[in-house]
Amino acid sequence: MNVSRWVWSLVLLAPTPLSAQEGGGGLFAVDPGLSIWTIVMFLLVLFILGKFAWRPMLDALDAREAGIRESIDEAKQMREEAAAALEEHRKQLGDARRQAQEIVGEAREAGEALRRDIEGKAREESERILERARREIQRERDQALEALRRQSVELALAAAARLLDRKLDGELDRKFIEDYLDELDQSRVEA
Repeated sequence: MNVSRWVWSLVLLAPTPLSAQEGGGGLFAVDPGLSIWTIVMFLLVLFILGKFAWRPMLDALDAREAGIRESIDEAKQMREEAAAALEEHRKQLGDARRQAQEIVGEAREAGEALRRDIEGKAREESERILERARREIQRERDQALEALRRQSVELALAAAARLLDRKLDGELDRKFIEDYLDELDQSRVEA
């Protein structure tokens, strides 16, 4: 503040140009006194600006430049970190895809093994059912043959009784006919 008062007092005390006092000479008239005072004032203003204004302005510009440099360096570092993070994410994504493919492959293998197991069990079950059906058919066939044999014995006894005009009802006659039919079965099996 003190400096600005001093500068204003010098400006006010400065002599007025002769051309302004005399009223002539025009705009381009050279006045040596005015030129010296102009140079002195210019140097004085230059000194005051250099002492009090330029240094703070230069310091502020240097500080701003340093802040900008720090921001640029920080941005570069953040860009490098982002690039590293992106690369890491890409690696993790690749690993996740590989793991997903492995899981899908394992699921396919497990599904195929399960399918084979189910098919094997179904085959075994169908074979058991077929074997059971064969045994049932064989049993029913044997029962049918036994029933047919009994009826044949009854028919043979009835036919023989008519032929002989007597009734063959004895257990010995029945045994004789059953033995004869067994022999017929044996001769059919051997043939």
